[in-house]
Amino acid sequence: MSGKIETSMRAYVMDHQRLRYIFFGGKGGVGKTVMAGATAIWLAKQGRRVMLASTNPVHSLSGLLGQNVFGNHTPVEGVPNLWAYEIDTKDTIERSKQEIRDKIQWFLKFADISTKADDFVESATMNPAFEESAMFENMVDLMFRNEYDVYVFDTAPTANARRLLGMSKVYSLWVNKMLKSREEARTLREMLSFTKKKEEDPLMDYLIAFRDRMSKARTLLTDESLTAFFFVTLPEALPIAVITRFIGWFHDFGIPVGGVIVNMLIDRSQVTESSPEFVRNRLAMQDRYMEEIWQKFDGSVRALLPLYETEVRGVPMLERAAEALFK
Repeated sequence: MSGKIETSMRAYVMDHQRLRYIFFGGKGGVGKTVMAGATAIWLAKQGRRVMLASTNPVHSLSGLLGQNVFGNHTPVEGVPNLWAYEIDTKDTIERSKQEIRDKIQWFLKFADISTKADDFVESATMNPAFEESAMFENMVDLMFRNEYDVYVFDTAPTANARRLLGMSKVYSLWVNKMLKSREEARTLREMLSFTKKKEEDPLMDYLIAFRDRMSKARTLLTDESLTAFFFVTLPEALPIAVITRFIGWFHDFGIPVGGVIVNMLIDRSQVTESSPEFVRNRLAMQDRYMEEIWQKFDGSVRALLPLYETEVRGVPMLERAAEALFK
């Protein structure tokens, strides 16, 4: 197996002293939650106030930490300076529905259309992306509150994370188009009106505020001194293919890619000629895929983590993973 780490995870983080928003993504089952947890623990031990948050609809932080962190900022037992939080989207979804209902009702009244807003609300909120939008809103809220030194996010599988983080750009394009249409409609209405008094336009105000909010989010997410997205992979074909595709996509969106972490490597010192054939074959397979990793991600590999003898769960095991990740 050739190749070597040019800039380690420790060196990368130390070189980016202003880094505040750290994301972990990759195919499901590669160990994103473990890497996020290990990173959060390591940073907390450096004296930073750290928030470890899950934006994955299928949360696993509580199971990883061995304590319930759902719905609240919860101090992590045994780790000073560290809080964890599995984001609950239900409240956000309900608030969003009410906001949409209010805006649609106002618009229907403005347009003299006699129908119920609820029909439009159901159509809007039945979209599968609505939950992701709510999760994005929660994530942005957390970032804007500015209560911690560093935020470490365990994201959804990469396809979802792509949409989640890409929403800042998509939202901006959509809102600008809506604003243009809204301004044209308002101008026409005022031209046809007998009074020159400008009407209140809560929908326009909402769109402008929303655009400004998304612009601020995009500024944070694309600032390479503040934000880094790390991809976790296994030395296997599918996880490598997934992150290869999405690294290019993240570059296109201007989201800084911090690097690649390879997880669950078999310790070759434990494999001998007398080891089971299955183990020897798996090691040979990993060697082949590590060659591909070094070729594809040359200079971007930040850490190699072993396949542990037991499940990584609980603070002691996460501390072991942190030592390997930041050695």
